[in-house]
Amino acid sequence: MAPEMLPWLAALAFLLGLLALVLEVFIAGFGVFGMIGIILFGWGIFLLSVDVAVTLQSMVIAVAISVVVFIAGIKILTRLNFWQRFTLGTRQEKNTGYIAPLDELRQYAGLKGVTVTPLRPAGTADVNGERLDVVTEGGYVPTGAKIIIVKVEGGRIVVRPL
Repeated sequence: MAPEMLPWLAALAFLLGLLALVLEVFIAGFGVFGMIGIILFGWGIFLLSVDVAVTLQSMVIAVAISVVVFIAGIKILTRLNFWQRFTLGTRQEKNTGYIAPLDELRQYAGLKGVTVTPLRPAGTADVNGERLDVVTEGGYVPTGAKIIIVKVEGGRIVVRPL
């Protein structure tokens, strides 16, 4: 290969490596694009190097320093409770009053009722004298229509018009 082509080839390797790293950030490539980007960056560096041994030594030192700085950064940020600013500190537990609606709503499965509001597809229905938030299987149901509860999924009550 002609010596005047090496800088252009190195620049191309750097640009393709940068593109691969950007793809890794925005597209879940499971590390494939990241590894390709790192390899292309390394290849670009080797293409521009005069002495391969010195270049390899410099790259090993750079990677080692990067790993040390990364680990130190994580330890320092953990000590400063930096990560707690990004997470919710409270939990929904029974002893603090949180009750999951799963068991209490299952009793309504198969019962019939009447819509109190139009269901578009969500709204309110009266079932055995109780107002419940319900959702249809997909269509519009007008106010006053008779419905049947076809299933209960967690806190979601699914109805169908009769």
